[in-house]
Amino acid sequence: MKTDELLAAVSPTIGQLGSSFYFAPETLAVGEELGLDRLQFYVAGRGGVLGDVDGTVVHAAFGYFNPTLIARAWSAATAICPARTAGRAFHVSCAAHGRRALGDVDGLDGFVAAADAVLAAADPTGLALFAGIAAEPMVDDLPGRAMQQIAVLRELRGSAHLVALRASGLDGKTAHFVKRPNDIRMFGWTDADTPPITDETHTAMARAEALTDAIVAPAFAVLDDAGRTTFADGLGAIRQALTA
Repeated sequence: MKTDELLAAVSPTIGQLGSSFYFAPETLAVGEELGLDRLQFYVAGRGGVLGDVDGTVVHAAFGYFNPTLIARAWSAATAICPARTAGRAFHVSCAAHGRRALGDVDGLDGFVAAADAVLAAADPTGLALFAGIAAEPMVDDLPGRAMQQIAVLRELRGSAHLVALRASGLDGKTAHFVKRPNDIRMFGWTDADTPPITDETHTAMARAEALTDAIVAPAFAVLDDAGRTTFADGLGAIRQALTA
């Protein structure tokens, strides 16, 4: 399995599973203990690794969302709970999600070792949200660490994707309407916000996806054939456990 084949096989799954803890009942309960509602804990939890910044900075790191939605949720959340506190609670909730679901997954040690190698090789330059979460300490137990690794890998690709979009001449709003048109309201947009979408737009999106792969590929390229298989097989087993 070559690096490009590995990326094609695992990237959609990482995107799906890396966010699986965001709105789990147990995660939301942690947010409630901090005084934060569903959206506030998501925004402050995910963005809290950036520290005490303005909401515009968080939106820049998230992309896709209506900036007004992010700014309001961030301001409301950080008025209640310090950003770094929310961020660390979110990271801990991620590990707890893994412990609840992944304790019986076979081959988890091999996946964790492979994911550690990928993350150690990933260059955080220009990837602010990835750099922030990658700097947070991970737990030592395999189920918790595997879940945290997947969440961090999700931010690696997400941050790289935003760089690729801008390099391809696209803004986050346009990309969202192309890639996730059924979720526009969840991300704070309305039909009235719909941008012009042409064949050139779709061509630019395809170029951005290819550039995203190019940005993250060197990190995954550190795995040898056996490591790539171990990573892919382990991720498949984790998917089965998390979606059971």
